[in-house]
Amino acid sequence: MRICRFRLNNGPRYGLVESVGGTDCITHSLPGPQLHTDESGMADRIVLPKQQQAEELSKPLPLHEITLLTPLPLLSKVVCVGRNYREHAKELGNEVPTEPLIFLKPPSALLPPGGKIVRPKLSQNVHFEGELGIVIGKVCHKLPADADVREYILGYTCVNDVTARDLQKKDNQWSRAKGFDTFCPVGPVLAIGLDPWKGLKVQTRVNGEIKQDGTTADFIFQVDVVIRYIAEVMTLLPGDIIATGTPAGVGPVVAGDVVEVTVEGVGTLRNSVVDE
Repeated sequence: MRICRFRLNNGPRYGLVESVGGTDCITHSLPGPQLHTDESGMADRIVLPKQQQAEELSKPLPLHEITLLTPLPLLSKVVCVGRNYREHAKELGNEVPTEPLIFLKPPSALLPPGGKIVRPKLSQNVHFEGELGIVIGKVCHKLPADADVREYILGYTCVNDVTARDLQKKDNQWSRAKGFDTFCPVGPVLAIGLDPWKGLKVQTRVNGEIKQDGTTADFIFQVDVVIRYIAEVMTLLPGDIIATGTPAGVGPVVAGDVVEVTVEGVGTLRNSVVDE
C-alpha cells in the first residue's frame, strides 16, 4: 500500500496511490494516520488507516497534477547515515566506515515533492544524494536482541540528502552543510511493506540523465543494524525519518536543474533547483 498527503481546497488530504495505465494516481481518499498515545499521554505510535476505509474517487488524480505534501506533517528529526555504500565512500576519497556514521538534519530542512531546492549564497557546490528513507512508526529505544525492527517501521519513502559539499569539507561537522532550508526533499508517498533487505533499486536522475544507480542490497550496514545503532544513542519517535545513505554518483546541481530520486516500490521524488 502507498499513501500520499496532498493539498486539496486549501486543506491537507490523504490518498491511496496506485498505478493507473503506468501513471501513479490517487484512486481513493483515506482518513489521516492517527497518533496513538500511551497511558501517560505521550505519543507512542502512528496508526495507519485500513485499506477498507478507502473511498474510491470518481476519477483518479495523477500525482503530477496535484500539490503533494511531505508524507507526514510532523516529525522530531531526520537521522542520516553517511557512507553506507562502499563506492560512494571511495568517490569522495573517504575510508569505508567500520560502524554506522550518523548525523542529523533539522525538520526545517524538509521540502515536499515539487518544492524548490534553494542553493544558498554561502555555497558554490551543492550536491544531490538520492536515498531510501525509513519512516519510524513507534517509539524505538535500546532494542532487545530478540526484537524485530520491522515492528518499528511504519513505511518507506524517498529522500534527497542535499549537501553543500564545499561547506562539508570546510567545517569540522556537517550541520551547516546538510541543514539549510530545502535541503531534505521527502516523498512522494509512504510505501508500506517493502523489503530493503532483498534489495530495492535507488536511482537519481538530473534533467533526465541517470547519475546514481544502486541497490539497498549493497548497504554496508543493513536496515536492522542502522536502526539498532541509532536507537542505542537516541529515542526514535513516531514519524522520524532515517535516510539510509546514498549510492555512488553524487554531483553538483545548478539553478534550473530538475532532480528525480526514484526508489523501487515507492515512486519518484521530483524537485527543481533555484539560486537564493
